[in-house]
Amino acid sequence: MFSVIYKWRWTEGANLINEAMLLPHASIQKKIKMTMKTKLLKLLALITVAASSAIAAPEKKALPKVLIIGDSISIGYTPFVQKLLKDTADVGRIKGNAQHTDTGLKLIDKWVGDTKWDVIHFNWGLWDLCHRNPDSKVQGKRDKVNGTVTISLEKYEKNLEKLVVRLKKTGATLIWAETTLVPEKEAGRNVGDDKKYNDIAAKVMKKHGVRINELNVLTSKFPADHFKKMGDVHYKKEGSSKLGEQVANEIRAALEKNSK
Repeated sequence: MFSVIYKWRWTEGANLINEAMLLPHASIQKKIKMTMKTKLLKLLALITVAASSAIAAPEKKALPKVLIIGDSISIGYTPFVQKLLKDTADVGRIKGNAQHTDTGLKLIDKWVGDTKWDVIHFNWGLWDLCHRNPDSKVQGKRDKVNGTVTISLEKYEKNLEKLVVRLKKTGATLIWAETTLVPEKEAGRNVGDDKKYNDIAAKVMKKHGVRINELNVLTSKFPADHFKKMGDVHYKKEGSSKLGEQVANEIRAALEKNSK
C-alpha cells in the first residue's frame, strides 16, 4: 500500500509547486515530512530577509559645505576644524597657499568653482604686508629693511573689495578671518602692520555685512611657546589647535544661523 505525500520545492522565479511522490513505508513518509518542514522554515526565513533588505535605508542628509581660503596659517588649523565639525559640515580647503590678494583675484574663480558653498571662511594679509627683496638670503626673500611691501594698504583695500564682491555672488555666508599676529623680530614684517591691514579689512567687511573672526585678538594672547620659534608667524600644534577651535565655533554659529 502506498501513501501520497507532498514535497515543496522553491524554483527560479520564486514559485512553489507541488510534486506528488509515492513512497512505500510510513517511516520514510514521516522523515520526508520533517525534511519538508525544515526546508519550508528556511524558505520563509529567506523570504523575510529578502523583504527586509528590499526596504531602502533612509538616505543620509548631506552636510553643509564649507570652504576655507587662506595662507599657511589656515593650512595649520584646517585639520582641527575638520575634526571638530566632522558631523556638522563638509569642510574643504583650497589647494596650496592663497598667498596675497593679487593671487586671490587671479584664482578665486577656480577656488570657488561651481560648488554650492554654505559658508566660506577666508583671509589674506600676512603675504600682502610682507616686505621682500630679491637679493635677500632669508627664507621667502623677506627683508623689511631693504625690501618692498608686496601689496600696499591702498591696493589691499581695493583688492579686498573686489574679492568680497566676487565671494558674495556664491550666496554663501562669508566669514572674514583677521590676519594673525606679526611677532617681534619677524624678518619681513613690521610689528603693528597686522593691525593696519586688519583695520582696512574691517572697513571693507563692515561695508558688506561680512562676519569677522577675530583671530588677531586670539593670537595676540598666545604665549611664546605656541609659536614655532621667535620671529615666526607660524604656530606649533597647540597654537593651530586653538585657532582651529575658534574657526570651528565661528563656522558652527554661521551654520546655525542659516538653519533658522
